[in-house]
Amino acid sequence: MANALQQPEVDPGNGVVSEEARRQAHLACAEQSRLRQALDLQRENILSQRTSHPARRSALEAALAQIEGQIEAMG
Repeated sequence: MANALQQPEVDPGNGVVSEEARRQAHLACAEQSRLRQALDLQRENILSQRTSHPARRSALEAALAQIEGQIEAMG
């Protein structure tokens, strides 16, 4: 899959971006946006949970760290 920050290919002959390249870039951007939104929702869900059980709290902290790492990797 193309990187969402990657620029669409430009035809070196006339400097115009092809419609297919533009569509692919748009699809990649939309997929990146959906993934970011899903990670944000998961993060909010974990932050909203309350527990006094140490094992459950540890699992929630680990899940939160993993999700925040994925969000950070996205940029």
